[in-house]
Amino acid sequence: MAILADSNTRLIVQGITGGEGSFHTQQMVEYAPETIVGGVTPGKGGEWVHGKPVFDTVEAAVDATGANASVIFVPGRFAADAIYEAVDAGIGLIVCITEHIPVHDMMRVYDYIKDTDSRLVGPNCPGLLTPGQAKIGIMPGYIATPGYVGVVSKSGTLTYEVVYALTNEGMGQTTCIGIGGDPIIGTNFVDVLQMFEDDPQTEKVVLIGEIGGRAEVDAADFIKANMTKPVAAFIAGKSAPEGTRMGHAGAIVEGGEGTAAEKIEALEEAGVRVASNPEEIPALLK
Repeated sequence: MAILADSNTRLIVQGITGGEGSFHTQQMVEYAPETIVGGVTPGKGGEWVHGKPVFDTVEAAVDATGANASVIFVPGRFAADAIYEAVDAGIGLIVCITEHIPVHDMMRVYDYIKDTDSRLVGPNCPGLLTPGQAKIGIMPGYIATPGYVGVVSKSGTLTYEVVYALTNEGMGQTTCIGIGGDPIIGTNFVDVLQMFEDDPQTEKVVLIGEIGGRAEVDAADFIKANMTKPVAAFIAGKSAPEGTRMGHAGAIVEGGEGTAAEKIEALEEAGVRVASNPEEIPALLK
C-alpha cells in the first residue's frame, strides 16, 4: 500500500505553463505518466503541456478529467487563491510546493480548509513520492525504490539524502513525504505518523525534523502513546544560534524553545533512535 498517493491518483498541475510548473510536470509525467491528467492556468485553456491538456479553472479540469489531486506551482502572492480554488472544486489532496506565502494568507487558508474534506500538504515543501506509483512535486524519482519504510520530513534536501541512503542499503520506501518548514502547514508530523501506523505495508518509519517550533515534540508524544512501529529520526540545526532563522521560515529558536537538544531528548524518551547524521539512519532501522 501507500499513503496519500498511488497509481490511482489523478493529478492536475496548477501553474503548469510557468517555468517551474512546466519543468516539474515533465519530470512527473516521465515518472508516472498515467497519474498526470492535466493542468490549470487561467487564460491558457485549450493549450497542451507535455501531452497534457490545460484548463482555465480547476473546476473545469476536475469535470473533464476526474482529478482527485492537485500540485501547486503558483507564485506566492497567488498561491492562497489557488488552494481555495482546489478546495472549492472538491480536490481531496492538495500539495503546495510554493514558498514565500505570507503567514497571514496561510492562517486564512488553514482556517478555511480544516472543515472540508481536502488535505493540504505544504506549502514550501518538496511534495511526496510513492516509489513506482506516483510522484507529486519535486522529489527526484530515481533515489527511491518500493519497500516498507515510511519517510516524513520538514526538509527537502535531507529527505533526498536519507531516501537515497535507504535505497542503497536495500531498504525501500512505501511513501516519502515532505511536509514543509513554514510556521503554518496543512499536514504535520502527527498526521503522517498516524497514516504510517495505519498502513499495513509500512513496517518502519523515518522522521526528519529541524529546529524551531514544537512539531517534533508533539510527534514524540504521539509516538510514545500510539506508535507500535519502530521510528528513527534526525534533527537538523544542533549548532544554530538562538534568534536566527535557519533555512525555513519556521526554523528559528526563540526563548530557548525549539532547540535541537530539546527535540532529541523528547524523541529519545519516546523510544526513537536519533541519528547524529542522516547517513546513520539505515543502520538504526536495521
